[in-house]
Amino acid sequence: MELLEPDILLQLLIGGLLAGMLYALLACGLNLVFGVMRVINLAHAELMLVGAFGAYVLFTVFGLHPLLSLLIIVPVLFIAGYYLQSVLIERVVGRPMLTSLLATYGVSIILINVGLLLFSADFKSVPVLQGSFLIGELAISQPRAMAGAISLLLTVGVYLFLERSHLGKAIRAVSEHAQVAAICGIDVRKIRMLTFGMAAAMAGAAGVMLSVIYSFWPGSGVDFIQKCFAIIIIGGMGNFLGAFYGGILLGVVEAFVGGFASTQWAEAVAYLLLVTVLLIRPTGLKGVARA
Repeated sequence: MELLEPDILLQLLIGGLLAGMLYALLACGLNLVFGVMRVINLAHAELMLVGAFGAYVLFTVFGLHPLLSLLIIVPVLFIAGYYLQSVLIERVVGRPMLTSLLATYGVSIILINVGLLLFSADFKSVPVLQGSFLIGELAISQPRAMAGAISLLLTVGVYLFLERSHLGKAIRAVSEHAQVAAICGIDVRKIRMLTFGMAAAMAGAAGVMLSVIYSFWPGSGVDFIQKCFAIIIIGGMGNFLGAFYGGILLGVVEAFVGGFASTQWAEAVAYLLLVTVLLIRPTGLKGVARA
């Protein structure tokens, strides 16, 4: 078969890795919130679209390149997430999960409708870096290469922050046992606000990267939040590295399924992969069973 040629397989692998890096950035933020607060944020993909539309406005109105718009959008989304946690999410932490699902679903619906009022249902995009890099027989899309590389750098940067900084260690302590962390003098409420702000900033950065490779509209978040749920379950609920591995795995598998079969099968592969992983390892790739 023509698809079995090494160049084509390598092309699919690279494309899958680049897509997976974007998935990982988005899913790691969602999993970070769940790990620290046991809250599933249904509005996470809509926060991503805030970043995407922010990049679109800055590009079309001010001519600002998406890489530069990151310097504006990431801090703005961090502040928005910080105060959203303070005003709303903090009130549902520790309550039954259905309460947080309804609260964040309400935020999602508000953001979708505000987006429709401001931008209508037309698809938008940010057309920068047209063309491809040619490496031998391989053609690598410039926008996808930029989005994948920046997503990887940001995800690794957040991981190193969590692993090595004092604040990152405090976030991990709250994630592992909030009551013990509070006894040790950690301001648990402030840590939760900072965590939600970080996750919102990661979603906004993912939205900026999304804007250069996909067309989007205010309702685009549905597909991405579904993939995020699949990724964090595949990787392990609450595990940052698990979400990273799950995002990369989903991107690669989608690319190969789309190359060998069709795009329709590629869209369904997240759920097939989810069922397969749960049958083999119910806690996910990096998850640990909770007592």
